[in-house]
Amino acid sequence: MKILHVVNSLEPGGMENGVVNMARALEPRGFAIHVACLARRGAFADRLPHPGRVTVLGKAGGFSPRAALRLAAEITRLRPDVLHSHNLGALIYASLATAGGLRTALVQGEHSQLTADELTPHRLRQRRWLYRACRAVHTVSHPMRDELLALGFSSEKISVTPNGVDTARFAPGDRRAARRALALPEDAVCIGIVGRFGPFKRHAVLLDAFDEIAARFPAAHLVIAGSGGSEEPSVRARAQATPHAARIHWLGFQSDPLACYRAFDLLTIPSANEGLSNVALEAMSCAVPALANLGCGHEHIITSGLDGVIADLATPATLAAQLTALLAQPERLVDFGQKARTKMTGHFSIDSMAAAYARLYQTALTPHHR
Repeated sequence: MKILHVVNSLEPGGMENGVVNMARALEPRGFAIHVACLARRGAFADRLPHPGRVTVLGKAGGFSPRAALRLAAEITRLRPDVLHSHNLGALIYASLATAGGLRTALVQGEHSQLTADELTPHRLRQRRWLYRACRAVHTVSHPMRDELLALGFSSEKISVTPNGVDTARFAPGDRRAARRALALPEDAVCIGIVGRFGPFKRHAVLLDAFDEIAARFPAAHLVIAGSGGSEEPSVRARAQATPHAARIHWLGFQSDPLACYRAFDLLTIPSANEGLSNVALEAMSCAVPALANLGCGHEHIITSGLDGVIADLATPATLAAQLTALLAQPERLVDFGQKARTKMTGHFSIDSMAAAYARLYQTALTPHHR
């Protein structure tokens, strides 16, 4: 079965990581995976099983009729069985290029909760109209599906296909060796964050919270992995201005984040908007517990108080309070981490994700399924 994914780019990000993981898992199962990038190629393209199957459509800023025409030409050339678009921007072009889903079976993936801009009446009407072109719509977590249903979208077409993690690759390892490889202090308590510096990731809230706890926990260090995004300059400036700047470590973009996870004692996810965090899955698979914000799909993977913590992390004070409670009882981090690993291997393996997507595509190709 030939699948053509439509994304804005394969620049590093959670959704993009999920597409790559999906491709790597499905290729051995008899699927041929191609990707059409609307704007740019991106570094994650090189992680695909066949990087040569990536096409860039050259979309610039704003709406581009030319990109829609180029996507239509790519569909004619490849003749995919299924066109799989990801998030609203890609769905707009996929719908145009398939004449509203008439040319090719169209599947839409939603990878994060809707933002304020997407909740306007105009955007909701647009999404509702575009969903009519889709054979199937999937979210990556149950809270996301519940959100769409609460907004009046049809339950019949919307399913959940959770992200999965390669538990063989993302496995516990030698923490001290990982820290040596990353030039981190071996005896520190490492609080980590991984991701782009987008406005919803709230790095600044974490920096302010770290300021509040640093004096009480002198062994605590903050480790920041990732690059890009509109907030990176301001976050870097804020970190350099803190009196604890020597205990804040910048790792930059990590093409292979395995050593990062193995170096962490705790992963923090203060994001205001997530779908089903690949970073959380990967860290938990490495026996690193996550401290995550409420209402961002984390409830699907973290049982708060058992294998991690979900709490209100909207302000520096609330985040600092949660960090204080965890760092005051470091044995809880070890216990949470072990249970997180068990959950990942049992319920969120890459094989289970691949099987779910294979079923989704087969369903989309069922003749009566419209």
